[in-house]
Amino acid sequence: MIVIADFGMGNLRSVAQALNRVAPGQEVQVSADPDCIGAATRLVLPGQGAMPDCMKSLAASGLESALRLALARCPVLAVCIGEQMLLERSEEGGAAGLGLLRGQVVRFQPSREPDGRQRKIPHMGWNRVRQTRPHPVWEGIADESYFYFVHSYYVVPEVPGVIAGQSDYGGVFTCAVAQDNIFAVQFHPEKSAAAGLKLYENFVRWNP
Repeated sequence: MIVIADFGMGNLRSVAQALNRVAPGQEVQVSADPDCIGAATRLVLPGQGAMPDCMKSLAASGLESALRLALARCPVLAVCIGEQMLLERSEEGGAAGLGLLRGQVVRFQPSREPDGRQRKIPHMGWNRVRQTRPHPVWEGIADESYFYFVHSYYVVPEVPGVIAGQSDYGGVFTCAVAQDNIFAVQFHPEKSAAAGLKLYENFVRWNP
């Protein structure tokens, strides 16, 4: 059973539609039930909005214990704020994360486009992703493929070895990390056309 954790802050419908498309015949559930999350064979941790709000919503949901157990035992895909929540702390409101990955979440600094215009924050739209190391979730996805981003903050892992993908927006930043049974991305695969669907398909087949 593929479970999408519902703690009130995710783009749940679009993620569920993408998973149902690439995993026909498999059960996909959006759930706020700790028992359901505990029984998941695969877990997707989505998130939208602000990191402090996501962490408060998670605490209020009563799902954190079940989520931590699932994060320790089954394949996990974390998306957008879901990726940021895995780290220790965010500059956004000084929010503490789950601390599963060492490092912090920082805000894009003001910068300028090549023509001198102020670069917009949030980073919104399509951007290339460079795969910094092989991983089963990248299989069949061309390096430098475009994915869709909407964010003002990004992760800075303390351990460079967990970095799995980078993009460039006024400077190179980490947009994908992988550690053991967890693969996490800043971009939205469910909004990223064929490359995004392929990433979900790879996740469904991945056996770490």
